[in-house]
Parts: sequence; structure tokens; C-alpha cells
Amino acid sequence: MGIVLKQSFRNTIIIYGAFLIGGINTIVFYPRILESEFYGMVTFLLSASNLIMPLTAFGVQYTIVKFFSSYQTKEEKDKFLSSVIFIPLFIALPLGFLWDYVHDWIMNRITEENKIIEDYTFSIYLIAIACAYFELFYSWTKVQLQTVFGNILKELWNRVVVMLLLLAVFLGLITKSGFIFYLTGAYLLRVLVMMCYAFYMYFPKFYFKLPNNFNEILKYSLYIILAGSAGAILLDIDKIMIPGKDTIEKAAYYSVAVFIGSFIEAPSRAMTQILQPLTSKSLNEFKNKEVENLYKKSSINLFLVGGLFFLLVNCGVTELFKIMPEKGYAGGEWVVLMISAAKLYTMFLGSNGAIISNSKFYKITLPLAVGMSLTVYLLNKLFYFNLGFGTDGLALATLITILSFNTIKLWFVHYKFKITPFTPKSLKMFFIILILFFCFYFWDFNLPILKIADFSITPIINIILKSIIILILYVFLVLKLKISNEFDSLLKRFYR
Repeated sequence: MGIVLKQSFRNTIIIYGAFLIGGINTIVFYPRILESEFYGMVTFLLSASNLIMPLTAFGVQYTIVKFFSSYQTKEEKDKFLSSVIFIPLFIALPLGFLWDYVHDWIMNRITEENKIIEDYTFSIYLIAIACAYFELFYSWTKVQLQTVFGNILKELWNRVVVMLLLLAVFLGLITKSGFIFYLTGAYLLRVLVMMCYAFYMYFPKFYFKLPNNFNEILKYSLYIILAGSAGAILLDIDKIMIPGKDTIEKAAYYSVAVFIGSFIEAPSRAMTQILQPLTSKSLNEFKNKEVENLYKKSSINLFLVGGLFFLLVNCGVTELFKIMPEKGYAGGEWVVLMISAAKLYTMFLGSNGAIISNSKFYKITLPLAVGMSLTVYLLNKLFYFNLGFGTDGLALATLITILSFNTIKLWFVHYKFKITPFTPKSLKMFFIILILFFCFYFWDFNLPILKIADFSITPIINIILKSIIILILYVFLVLKLKISNEFDSLLKRFYR
């Protein structure tokens, strides 16, 4: 776990730095500078591009991770990379020629009051293509076990650019419309930087000859493209569906709550960058004991870190919404709780997804992804459109879908590999999170029993005080119960 923890720690710092900048953008700048209408439109455009991106990428980013370590010679590796680098163009170019039809399809599915989107739909296409090739070149560096620079571009680049562009709008240097076009340009520039770095890390000799297992590569890519497209529906279909019923401002309100709830997943995103290639390498070399070791250690460490941020987020979210500029953002506590619970359960599964997608049983990812996308779509229709639960219904649909299908994945890995992420420490960790949650979720320093005369504590001070107490108790219990050897070592090293 040495290289995993080393790069995961660096990536976690990068991602939380990115989340901090993203939080400032989401909670402070977006609502006050772009306001809810334009912010809702940006949310819609980015979510739509995320839905298209897996289709244009053709699953090549996962194909590189799975197959690269199976080749023994440089010539074989070069033939492989030469054959997959152009595959996304076979989807991207025809899609560009047919974009007028896609544009009409999008506009027919939103309400009349949201027609502001019409002038910006081509940005969806450009961002999708840029993200597809970014992921391809990022995987190019992952298989060299170098993830930090790519992670900086993936997590920090866009958020820093957004902050600078929002400040430019505030200062009158660009218009709100210009913001969207400059943001699109930033995505295109990012993929060029990533390509240069990927070629710097490993520059192949290009062959006009296919590798011997090209049919297997295409078959795998086809499965992954379908699974990835279906999986993207789970992540972004809720934001896409909102303009079909409510004003686009609702997408902005919901996006803020989802962002806050997703804050806890940063360690998972960081560790996955290095777990994917390492799990693939272990599976290709038939080192099942090493796969199990990665599974258990990634589970407990992600559960530990994710649990802390689950508590910090949910125990302070009510106060956080009090400092938002518009009333529409308030009332999203249930969305935050359900989204963060779904993320925490996913983190508990550790390298589960990497084991499935990089093993010979990868084909199961397609029916699972299709099942997840259909389930979340139907539940969204039921809770949001039919029963009128509002955005709480969208979050509930996501929670039910993730809990159900992640449990199926948990069973599948146990059935095929005879391994689980469970250890006795998992149960201890669960009770630490549960007890501290119920102790502090309803706690408020402004409760009548705690108030002195007419003195009241501001929301920000309330959040800080609660966070400090939770952090101290959480770290004390984790160390006392010896939950994670890696966490203990990291703290000792940091202390020294």
C-alpha cells in the first residue's frame, strides 16, 4: 500500500484544495455573480456533456488501464497505444456533423421558460470531446503509476479557471455569455496540456499495425462504453431532468446541495487514480492475495476518512445554508444527507469497482450500469414528476439506486473471488460514525439550554466549533481503537 498511500495522500490534498476552491465558487461566487439562472444553465451544460463524454471516449480510458500492463515488450505496448488513441474520433466526428439534430432533440425536452440554453448547446459537444481525450491521456499516465499531475489538471484546473472567470464577470471584463465560451476554451486547453504531459511520460513509436488481441480490445471497449454511458446517467440525469419540469434555477439549487454532499468522496477519487492500475496489474499477474489486501485496506481507509467528512458536512450543513444569498438554496439538508450517505457506502466498498472492471468478469459492468441508469431514471420520474417530492425525490432515487446496486457488486466480488472488504475494524468504524452523527446532528450552540442572555453565535462560528469538537473526538476514537495502521503511521510521520 506504500505507493497507494503516498500518491493517494497527495491526490487527496489536491482534491480537497480543489473542493475548497469549488466550494467558494459554488457557495459564494456563483450565486452572487452569475445568479441562479445562469448558474443553472452552466450546471445543465456540464451535466449534458458528462452524459455524452463516455460515448465519445468509447471506453478507451479504461481499456488502456486494463490491457497496458498485460503487454511484455515496448513494441507490443506501442502498437496497443497507436491503435486506441484514434478510436474516439470514430464517434466524435460523426456526432459533430449531426449536432443540429442533437440540438433540436435537447430543445424539445425543456420548458419554454428555459430557452436561454439554445445558444450554448454546441459547448456541450466541445466539452464532451475535450473531457473524453483528457481521460484517455490521463489513463496514459496512470499506467506509468504517475497520477498527481493529471489529478491537478482534473480537479484543480477547471475550478481555478471558473474562479478567475467569475471574478472577470464581477469586474466587468467579460459578460455572462462570455463566461461560458471562455470556460469551453479552458476545457480544450486542458486536454492539450494533458496530452503533452502524457507524451512526455511515455512517447510511443506509432505503428500502423493492430495488436494481436485487437478484437478483444474492441469487445472490452464496447462493453465499457455502454456501461460508462449508462453509469453517467446515474450521475447527471437528475440535473438534466429538472429543466423539463421546473425553472433552470432549480438546477442551481440542487447542484449546490449535491456538491456539498459529494464533498466527502475526495479521498475515494484520489485513491482510485492509483488503485485502478495496481488492481489491474495484480489481476493480470494472478496475485489474488494482493488484490484482497488492496480491497480490505482501501475499504477501511476510505471508510475512515469519508466518515469524518460525512460528519463534518452533515452536522454543519444547516448553518451553512443560512449564509447562502438566496432562500432557494436553503432546505437542501435532506439532499446533502442522502447524497453523502450514498457516497460513503461507495467509499466503504474500496477497490470493488476496480476489481470488477479489470477482471475477466468485466462484462457484468454492462447489465449493472444499465440497471442502475434505468432504476434511477424511473425513480426520478416517480419521486420528482409523479409524487412531487421535489429535489429530495431526486436525491432519494440516487440513494436507493446506489445502495441497491453497490450491494449487488459487493455480493458479486465475494461470489467470484471469495473476498470481502469487511474486517472487525469495519464494524467499529460504523459505530463511531453512527454515535457521533446522532450526538452532533441535532446539536446547536444556539439551543435555548446553551444560550446566555441574548447572545447568539453566528452560523460560521457554530460550524467551526462543532467541527473542532467532532474532529478531536473522531481522531481520538480512531487512534484508541486502532482502526487503521496506515492512518496511525501517517499521523506519526506528520507529527515528526
